[in-house]
Amino acid sequence: MSYFSDLTWHDWLKDIIDVGIVSFIIYKMILLVRGTRAVQLLKGIFVLVGTWAISTWFNLYTLKWLMNQMFTFGVVSVLIIFQPELRRALEQLGRGKLFSRTYSMERDAVSEQVDGVIRAVQHMASRKIGALIVFERSTGVSELIESGIQMESRITSELLINIFTPNTPLHDGAVIIRGNQIMAAGCYLPLSENPFISKELGTRHRAAIGVSEVSDAISVVVSEETGQVSLSLNGMIVRDINEESLISKLFEELTPKTSPKSKEKSIMSISSFFKRKGGGHG
Repeated sequence: MSYFSDLTWHDWLKDIIDVGIVSFIIYKMILLVRGTRAVQLLKGIFVLVGTWAISTWFNLYTLKWLMNQMFTFGVVSVLIIFQPELRRALEQLGRGKLFSRTYSMERDAVSEQVDGVIRAVQHMASRKIGALIVFERSTGVSELIESGIQMESRITSELLINIFTPNTPLHDGAVIIRGNQIMAAGCYLPLSENPFISKELGTRHRAAIGVSEVSDAISVVVSEETGQVSLSLNGMIVRDINEESLISKLFEELTPKTSPKSKEKSIMSISSFFKRKGGGHG
């Protein structure tokens, strides 16, 4: 208590400013790793720290020794693991963007997402226009977004069709959607190295599976050869999925966990729209 009683208003002000600056820096660092795979890595680090704390509390010598050995090389490991995020932070700091406003996910954008994508997929499938569309979810894919051409555009079927039209500059890569925006086009995705994937599948399908293996993203693929539509999720792919199943699965995976009735109503509204328009992808 003597420490606080001896503080002057100048000391109080200095401490408040000090704590405020540190808190703001921590907050911005959290925003920096949010939207990247570093979030999952941080969860793993917290598990290790918790294990070390338990081993220390209960004097579990062998487990404690193992944790201490891991922490000995922890600094180097962190630098290696978080190298993409650290590089991105330094780049943003150099451009003066570290403290800029970050994105926020729109929870009410699912209907707009699915509506625009389904219309575009229907059009491209009937004309055998190849396409690869990725929906970002809780595991961020900011590194993949940065590999393409930044757009941050509203989702419309017309824009998606124009992007994937053959012989246009962006038609070869993937489109990545975050919330209710097309974040980037022409993005490079990691190809799956799963040896059990059918040899019939080309680069687009392997990229769709690959991004779903390293994240929880959902990918929709339109085959340039057959016009078939496929859906990739959790390292798996459903080929030649019908329109109704595609709409239902996208809503199931993308809609926030709210009322099932509101989700069902949205699915029915989009399904009825395509039935009135003569749905199907030929």
